[in-house]
Amino acid sequence: MLGLLVILLCWVLGNLLSFLIGGYISGNVLGMIILFVALKLHLVNAETVRPTAKFLLGSMALFFIPYGVGLMESYTVILDHIWAIVAAAVLSTIVVLLVTGLTFQWIAKLKRK
Repeated sequence: MLGLLVILLCWVLGNLLSFLIGGYISGNVLGMIILFVALKLHLVNAETVRPTAKFLLGSMALFFIPYGVGLMESYTVILDHIWAIVAAAVLSTIVVLLVTGLTFQWIAKLKRK
């Protein structure tokens, strides 16, 4: 039960921090960063959050059901814009691959020096 409290506390702190900085970064992401830092600095024992984290990860598919239902309810809107969605997906995939590859090459050059 303490593990759930720690995870929820990090989540709340992340959302509060997100609100304070204007919402530029998601509170969920900031909460995970806070939890990571707390674990790395040994402020939180990993064994404390392990059972809760295992349960949440095991139940993750359940969290996607509302989004799937939402997609099924709005399939006509999706069909009306299918080519824009496909183009955005392909283009964003290509951009991510290029940026990742170029970043990797740049870091590899820096390490060789």
